[in-house]
Amino acid sequence: MIKLLLAPIVFIVRLLWQTVFLAIGQVWANKVRAILTALGIIIGVMGVTVVAAVLDGMQGYVLTQFEGIGAKKMWLWGNVPDEKRSIMSWTDVKITTYEANLILEHAENIETLTPGCRASWSVANGKKVSQGVRVTGIWPAWHEIENRQVVFGRPFSRIDDDENRQVCLINEQGIEELELDTDPTNDYILVNGRRFLIVGVVETKEASMFEGGQTRTELYIPFATHKMMNPYTWTDLTLQLFDPDKSDDAKAEIRFILRNHRNLGPEDEDTFDMFVIQSAIENFNNVAKIITFGMACVVIISLAVGGVGIMNIMLVSVSERTREIGLRKAMGAKPPVVLLQFLVEAVVLCVVGGLVGLFIGKGLVMSVQFIPNLPIDSLSIPRWAVVTSLIFSAGVGIIFGMFPAIKAAMLNPIDALRHE
Repeated sequence: MIKLLLAPIVFIVRLLWQTVFLAIGQVWANKVRAILTALGIIIGVMGVTVVAAVLDGMQGYVLTQFEGIGAKKMWLWGNVPDEKRSIMSWTDVKITTYEANLILEHAENIETLTPGCRASWSVANGKKVSQGVRVTGIWPAWHEIENRQVVFGRPFSRIDDDENRQVCLINEQGIEELELDTDPTNDYILVNGRRFLIVGVVETKEASMFEGGQTRTELYIPFATHKMMNPYTWTDLTLQLFDPDKSDDAKAEIRFILRNHRNLGPEDEDTFDMFVIQSAIENFNNVAKIITFGMACVVIISLAVGGVGIMNIMLVSVSERTREIGLRKAMGAKPPVVLLQFLVEAVVLCVVGGLVGLFIGKGLVMSVQFIPNLPIDSLSIPRWAVVTSLIFSAGVGIIFGMFPAIKAAMLNPIDALRHE
């Protein structure tokens, strides 16, 4: 009973096995013609693997840069509406610490925040002077938002800001540039002519591609102290959300608070603007999807062109092997067997072309990594690209090989044997 059930399966497996080897033999017997025929498949698969690897590497790199900035971050700054530029100055829309406290108190989706103001001042350690050092005024919450820990010394406290203390934090790059001690805490430096005590060293954060990719000297002082030294510097807010997926809710809350505080009517435009890093991540992912879709369209066209070549060469093969087909039919081969032989031959030709394209693509991807100053650390062909390429190659073989296979299966054995 079991043998009777297994017999059809064994027959089909044996038939496929023999047909595959026969197809490989035909491809090998006409190597040059087979390569030229499968050129469209080779180019299509090579293109999809290389582009997929580069796109995947770039997407990973950009998303890593975004993650370095922080997915929960949000920025808020004053903005003069276009229609009011003639009657309103930038000073009128500047974000204030009072507004920062309002947001912190009433916006439920905001975990914490820090105002920020920046200036480029000279910084001196004895005779060693650095010009144009970026000095940033911050609140203590900056450490949590930026995830910047103190290596030596202590972070800022609220008292530092409340009492306008002349204390500062410096990064390792600044220690090297100003020729300070490895642990410069409790040393004094001059910031824009004022004597500041170094209370801590913050770890240097590798600059992202959005910041030019180069680390530089950073000096941080309490926000109130910075404003005391120059009350006219521009102020913005860096906020941290509880949940980045609720960024729209957070923006709505902030908009309500600020519009209410600034007495803006329903017809008035916002005098501030906001940006959430999560929205940039979503926009980038959407762009990546569009690029992937465009790439898929190009690959489908390329494979379709290759499929036409496969169909043409299989029609030529049927014509060349008409007597062989007639002989096989005369010896008892059924039409489905003949159809399967030519269909498998087309699929094998396409899959072989796909494998060749895959290996060429792999070689190109490996060679791209040797390009100097390439921002992507490593490139690899995604698994989905490999599987998709081979499935599409086999699908092209089935679709475009079907017509020649049907033509071969429908040949009359007597007419085929008479064919010259």
